[in-house]
Formats: sequence, structure tokens, C-alpha cells
Amino acid sequence: MPTVRRFLGPAIALSILTLALVGYLLADQGRLARMGFRLHTPDWRLLLEVSPVIQLHIAAALTALVIGTVLLIGVKGTQRHRILGWGWVTAMATTAVSSLFIHSINPGGFSLIHLLSGWTVISLPMAIYAIRRGKVQAHRRAMTGMFVGGLLVAGALTFLPGRLMWAIFFG
Repeated sequence: MPTVRRFLGPAIALSILTLALVGYLLADQGRLARMGFRLHTPDWRLLLEVSPVIQLHIAAALTALVIGTVLLIGVKGTQRHRILGWGWVTAMATTAVSSLFIHSINPGGFSLIHLLSGWTVISLPMAIYAIRRGKVQAHRRAMTGMFVGGLLVAGALTFLPGRLMWAIFFG
């Protein structure tokens, strides 16, 4: 529970800032129109039109997000935590490796976001090694860092104008 309490303040602050930004953008419909924004129901058809690699990437990322949230909230060190943890590691590894085959930001090459994928591929085994050696704090920092950076931050970037999630929800 201490991990949840530690993130509660920043999460509330981020939520308030996000709501303020959304309110600011909604106050000027012309600005939103110039950004290609229009209110509509999500266009799920766009998910069916992308490559299977992108579909796998999205499914793995959403799976990791759900499992990771449960792990952050739940009791650590239990058998349930270990079982869900392996599911999270598998989902994160799938998310990171599949992203290496997605080149929509920089066609034909890698982009800066791929550095995060590479770091995740390296950090996952290091975090597992840490917990097997009894280094709980190192494990906690690594896993929390991957959750925040690899899922929340990278996931938020998929909602930028021109990206797939922007098109599904706002485009």
C-alpha cells in the first residue's frame, strides 16, 4: 500500500493538469479543429485496419496496464503477486519486442521511442535478477519505472495528433 500512497499525490496533480488542459482546449473549438479534433465515438474500425504487429502491441500493452495496476495496488511478495508478475513481464516483453517492428513514426527506421523499448528489454531481466537476489528496492524501482515510463508515458504519447489512438478517439 505504501507504493499506492506515494503515487496518489502526483496522480491527482496530473489528473488536475490534464483536466485543465482539456478544459482550455475545449474552450476554443477553432484551435481543436485546426488540430484535427472532432468529438465522436471511438472509431474502432481503425484497429482492424492496422497491421497484426500493431494489434499485438496494443493488446499486450493493455494487458500489461491492467495487470500492472493490480500489482501496484495489491500486496507484494504473495504467490498471487508472483503469478501476476510473470504475466506482466510477459506482456511487457511482448509490448517492447513488438514495438521494434513498428516504424510508423520514422518509416523504415527507429525513432526515439524505440530507446524505451530497448531499455525495457534490458530492464526486465535485471529486475527479475534483483528480486531473486533479495534486492526488493531495486526490483520495485525497476518495475515501477517500467510501468510509469513504458506504459503510462509511452501510452500517453500515442494520443498525440497524427498517432493511431488520436485517430481512434479524436480524429
